[in-house]
Amino acid sequence: MSQLMSKTALRARTGAVPMPNQRCSVRRVQRTTVGIRNRGALNVVCKDYPRPDFTDAATYQEAAALSAKLRAAPRPAKPLKVVIIGAGLAGLSAAKYLSDAGHIPIVLEGRNVLGGKVAAWKDEDGDWYETGLHIFFGAYPNIQNLFRELNIENRLQWKEHSMIFAMPNLPGEFSRFDFPDIPAPWNGIIAILSNNQMLTWPEKIQFAIGLLPAIIFGQKYVEEQDKLTVTEWMRKQGVPDRVNDEVFIAMAKALNFIDPDDLSMTVVLTALNRFLQERHGSKMAFLDGAPPERLCQPMVDHFTAKGGEIKMEARVRDIVLNDDGSVKNLQLTNGETVEGDVYISAMPVDIMKLLVPEKWKPMPYFKQLDGLEGVPVINIHIWFDRKLTTVDHLLFSRSPLLSVYADMSTTCREYYDEKKSMLELVFAPAKDWIGRADEDIIAATMTELERLFPTEISADQSKAKIRKYKVIKTPLSVYKSTAGREEFRPTQRSPVKNFYLAGDYTKQKYLASMEGAVFSGKLAAEAVVEDVLKGQVSASSSSGQPALATAALVAGSAPVLVGLLQALANSSSAGQM
Repeated sequence: MSQLMSKTALRARTGAVPMPNQRCSVRRVQRTTVGIRNRGALNVVCKDYPRPDFTDAATYQEAAALSAKLRAAPRPAKPLKVVIIGAGLAGLSAAKYLSDAGHIPIVLEGRNVLGGKVAAWKDEDGDWYETGLHIFFGAYPNIQNLFRELNIENRLQWKEHSMIFAMPNLPGEFSRFDFPDIPAPWNGIIAILSNNQMLTWPEKIQFAIGLLPAIIFGQKYVEEQDKLTVTEWMRKQGVPDRVNDEVFIAMAKALNFIDPDDLSMTVVLTALNRFLQERHGSKMAFLDGAPPERLCQPMVDHFTAKGGEIKMEARVRDIVLNDDGSVKNLQLTNGETVEGDVYISAMPVDIMKLLVPEKWKPMPYFKQLDGLEGVPVINIHIWFDRKLTTVDHLLFSRSPLLSVYADMSTTCREYYDEKKSMLELVFAPAKDWIGRADEDIIAATMTELERLFPTEISADQSKAKIRKYKVIKTPLSVYKSTAGREEFRPTQRSPVKNFYLAGDYTKQKYLASMEGAVFSGKLAAEAVVEDVLKGQVSASSSSGQPALATAALVAGSAPVLVGLLQALANSSSAGQM
């Protein structure tokens, strides 16, 4: 759950909306020309591609095995009521898999919209706008299994297996890494070797030599590089600075919204490891509509059909403890009390730090959270008065201000418009812009777009004109993966016997991503199930009572905490790749 909400979102209509009827056919648009120096123009057919076959991938099989383990878990004599704070991907994942294991999840969401960091809203015209530009990679095995288990695989619109980068010195032109349909790592090697625009042969060779330790020593080496930034690692390995400039500035901003001077090299090596080891790892898909409806709602439908519950606008104010330090109940800001047998926090780390009870603060497990914080992100939607010439794919802008962007009127079925474009762009790094006026951010964005679309967009709007825009500011998004953060990431199982954590910031190998969030919820569910089997947690005699009860507001520090939560609520939500 993100209990942080954007100012823009607060002005939008956020009430529940009916599930749209899915269009049965994929729309196709005209061929789009992408200019490439020395290779001539490339014709890119804008269409969706068949779902890749992941079943042979070891990571996919591993994720499927964990799903099967939870479904087959011995049923307890009395199911546990597991209270989950947050209806983002981590919280909903935990709820889904706990219900599969025979328990009763009760999800509390502080806002009136599902999704947390993938939340979206409709504006006054009925157009969706989202907290982030969300891409589903083939290297997301738990997410791919989740879509299969929910029977919604057809909601992912797969694009051709390419990575496309803007050419800063050649306005309007792009450079492509095209992955042939052959096994890994050969498809990735050929994609890299076939592109001679961004890196020279000597640079490719020096980078490959630099990667040899990661190839030889594997995951242990990858994890040990967390102490180094991307830039530091590149220089230590003798990789030319131009490799960083040409490729890894764009990659760093796409992975964690920060520059390679700050990003942990473990993040980049983890992504490269998955992309080079899995045939479809770097293949990308767009969801066919807004995440709250097209992904989150099916998860809710799944666990509520098995007896689970979800309560919206249920913001937690206090975690109340028993004498032994375990959780007694949760106090909500509306005066209600929520009781369960087990509790899982799926809140962002910044909110969790605010809610840690005083009795827990000296514990090393909770003190380590102080080493983690969310990264600021700005997501932008611009609706234009005409259709722009673009590509049916995610594009790496390689801009000082922009990370990635896509024409959602082409890439996404729900947002499709054959006559007018809607660009969604990630503005990153955002730390120097998060406090600036929306008008300033749009003006800077239009200047960058003039470089990307020189024949169609001018900063003064003398060409394509803006019909409307939305700026969604996220002061605290996914955890900031700077060098040295790994030692601060907690496991899902806490030292408190009936309390667990979930969220992309918790320990799991997919870091700050949607896959990391889903996997963390799954791991939290596994920890609960294992502890039940060991007899370490059990259903209490009160678990048959209603989960929600009325309680008087607690005095003392409560007003201060409520004020802090409200201040955060007035500033942001979150975006995630």
